[in-house]
Amino acid sequence: MTTYKTNQDVYQQITNRIIAAIEAGAPKFEMPWHKGANQSRPINVLTKKPYQGINTLALWIAQTANDYTTGTWGTYRQWQTCGAQVKKGEHASIIVFFKDLAKSVEKPDETESNSRRSFIATSSSVFNADQVEGYSDLDSLEIDKTQILEQVEAFIRATEAKLIESGTIACYNPINDTIFMPNRAFFKDSSTSSATEGYYSTLLHELTHWTGHKNRLNRDLLNRFGNVAYAMEELVAELGAAFLCSDLGISLKPRPNHAAYLGSWLEVMKSDKRAIFTAASKATQATNYLFGLQA
Repeated sequence: MTTYKTNQDVYQQITNRIIAAIEAGAPKFEMPWHKGANQSRPINVLTKKPYQGINTLALWIAQTANDYTTGTWGTYRQWQTCGAQVKKGEHASIIVFFKDLAKSVEKPDETESNSRRSFIATSSSVFNADQVEGYSDLDSLEIDKTQILEQVEAFIRATEAKLIESGTIACYNPINDTIFMPNRAFFKDSSTSSATEGYYSTLLHELTHWTGHKNRLNRDLLNRFGNVAYAMEELVAELGAAFLCSDLGISLKPRPNHAAYLGSWLEVMKSDKRAIFTAASKATQATNYLFGLQA
């Protein structure tokens, strides 16, 4: 059995920042994950592992708000371990993590132990590489954009999702388990992405929807969100596409047609401080599922 103890302030702090970022970008349909997806996935300086779920979004927002040039983060002690020092007067960014308080309890007359798992949500303070002295990133390399697009194509093929190019609207139909995409010629260059990137980012959005099918992740948001479940599924797909675009190295194109969902997203987040955490978690599950299908 798994139980969770929560620090409500952690949820509220991060949710408030995301709400503010969404409201600031709403007039131009620029969501906080759009600029983030055009950056690399934030990584920890010590472990070299990417941050996951809500922390990806929180650190993207912090990077954009502060014009940081890097997506490398670490705690005060982690930077010291790497031989760097946080500059005087710098302010930390907040992330959340779940501490496992699991204990194994032996049951009398039984050979197997009963593991009772308990988690507590707490916050941690991290600093960007731009906020420290004495650190240089030796792993930064120029990336061949053509090669990246070949990798994206291979990534999509490996899922074996049924894809039909037809009509002028991109959508996923769960009844026949098919993704419909407009012809590539319908996609045009924008200020944030090329026509090619617009095509692929849209396809990755629909592919995130595809993961929710009952024969895959069986994602059902109805019990959690009621009459706004459809809007929240769109938010999951938005975040999933942003995570995938970042991981695959392509730009995410803003979707003006999501103006209809903005009100619902903000309303849910303002009334439920855990809602964005749920959406980010579901999006992470979707991206992990898709990466799991790769050769």
